[in-house]
Parts: sequence; structure tokens; C-alpha cells
Amino acid sequence: MARFKEILYGSVESKSDEHELECYANDRSEIYIKLDCNDGSWAWVCLDIPTAIKLNKVLRREINTIKEEVTNE
Repeated sequence: MARFKEILYGSVESKSDEHELECYANDRSEIYIKLDCNDGSWAWVCLDIPTAIKLNKVLRREINTIKEEVTNE
């Protein structure tokens, strides 16, 4: 298994650009996701593979919804 961590930052438009989302596969074959608000508060969740796949589908659906709204404007 490759060893890496992905860090994503919040959007400038929502003024959450100092927030970080950390994501990686842990040693239990789960997807670890941590949200750090850089004000001392943070939360994390570990997703099993079926739940991570569902999250992927939900994100793709919401992305497509946004794209459709932009196209229709």
C-alpha cells in the first residue's frame, strides 16, 4: 500500500480557505478523513470501503448538480 496523505483546503469564496481536510488509507484498510478548522477544533471519521464508495457517489452527484446549475444560468 502506498504511504501518502492528501491535504485539501476549503474554498476562498466561503472563507474556509484556512480549513484543511486530510485523507488517507489507514492500516485497517479504512479511509481516514480529518477536518481541521485551524482554530483548535477538528473532527475525524474512518470509513469502511462500502461507505467510502457511497461518499464518492454522493460527491459526484453533488458536483454534477452544481455543474448543471452553472450551465443553466
